[in-house]
Amino acid sequence: MLKQILAKLPRKLSKSNLVDSAGSNTSSSNTTDVGNGFQFTNSCNVISSRLNVVKRMSSSIFPASITTGVEMIEPHIPFSDVSNSDKQNLFVSKLNLCCSLYDFSDPDKNTSEKDLKRRILMELVDFLASDSAKFSESTISAMCKMCANNLFRDFPPKYPSHYSRGESEDEEPSFDPAWSHLQLVYDILLRFLNYGSLDAKVAKKYLDHSFILRLLNLFESEDPRERDGLKSILHRVYGKFMVHRPFIRMAVSNIILRFVFETERHNGIAELLEIFGSVISGFALPLKKEHKMFLFRALIPLHKPKSVGIYHHQLTYCVVQFIEKEPKLVGNVIQGLLRYWPVTSSQKELMFLSELEELLEMISMEEFEKIMVPLFRRIGCCLSSYHFQVAERAHFLCNNEHILYLIMHNRQVIMPLIFSALEQNTQKHWNQAVLNLTQNVRKMFSEMDQELILECKGKFEEQNSMSSVIAERRRLTWERLENAAGPLPNISGPLEAATWVAAC
Repeated sequence: MLKQILAKLPRKLSKSNLVDSAGSNTSSSNTTDVGNGFQFTNSCNVISSRLNVVKRMSSSIFPASITTGVEMIEPHIPFSDVSNSDKQNLFVSKLNLCCSLYDFSDPDKNTSEKDLKRRILMELVDFLASDSAKFSESTISAMCKMCANNLFRDFPPKYPSHYSRGESEDEEPSFDPAWSHLQLVYDILLRFLNYGSLDAKVAKKYLDHSFILRLLNLFESEDPRERDGLKSILHRVYGKFMVHRPFIRMAVSNIILRFVFETERHNGIAELLEIFGSVISGFALPLKKEHKMFLFRALIPLHKPKSVGIYHHQLTYCVVQFIEKEPKLVGNVIQGLLRYWPVTSSQKELMFLSELEELLEMISMEEFEKIMVPLFRRIGCCLSSYHFQVAERAHFLCNNEHILYLIMHNRQVIMPLIFSALEQNTQKHWNQAVLNLTQNVRKMFSEMDQELILECKGKFEEQNSMSSVIAERRRLTWERLENAAGPLPNISGPLEAATWVAAC
């Protein structure tokens, strides 16, 4: 009795039954009775014919956080074949398809899948270029996921022998075999960040600190094309997300400090400094304490590594930007430069002298007087350097009008510091070009203050005579010691073996 009552109640149709009933209404030949069951012969064709071009996909292959409320579309369909209302869903579908990764070390592996992914990536680039994209939260999430899957990866370890190059030696660049895909992903990410309709408040939830740190780690790439693309992206992130700016500055400072004091190995220091050159130019005045600390704790120590020649141009630009913002910093910067002045590397000395000239062109008389004594002691050593290029570059400083003006107003202090180096050059320097430069500088100083030059020359001769007296005393002392010690024993004959008894 109970079974009869339940049998009369209406039953809820399952999803498959709904599809089957729809198919039976379309064609009566879709089903055939077989005993108590049903045999489905052409249901897939019925469904596809009803949906025409737009094919719906199961959302179970996408993360729920991305596809919530979004109806996925077959990603292989071109954007031109769907309506405007479906383009955003198709955009997300294509993004999710591009999350698949392939091995590019073997060019013959998964060739069809690689070609398909590249075609989809190019379609995404064109779609973003058309300015028809609208970035909802689900779209932003899918975009960040696709970029993270393709870009964030571990690089092979770096061995010290691989980084034994000098400060100006160039290495053969290493190119990533997956660049054909990576280039398109970087282009997509950059166009995404440049989109005017992108809501930064929503995007910062996905472009968070973790994303930025992993983005900064990509500057370790040995492929210069990738590092060049990262420059534009990091600069755009810094400009669009103001909330992340302090974190980016701190993260870059940590990278620099680790490079200077721990590893001395990093591929992207030049690119990071190039980004910060434009960042520093945008600092508001007066400079914050945090910005000054970045100058003295990160930029100045970057003069220490042997590989400074790789990024010295960008480093000098950053330092000059700080001085233009606040000229009073130049004295402390020059003191920091003297602290890291190279002693055994002539190539680094040439770079330091070039940077020093740029800084001295910006210095005021007040700041110059604070650092002129240690500064010209160092310049005096460079004037008498046996490396002719270093000596020439140091002499060229005196040809700079502003530096010559500073020397002229402080000649009573500076002349005695450098005169001995000039006089030694005239007496014994081996390079004729350096001798000619020394004579020109001496002539210029003589015209500036003849009496001071004569006074310095008298002191130099007096010091030379005192040095000769001290050297003679030392020779006589050693001679007396040798006579007191007596003649050396004759050790030309065979030596008898001495027997040593060790007491335990």
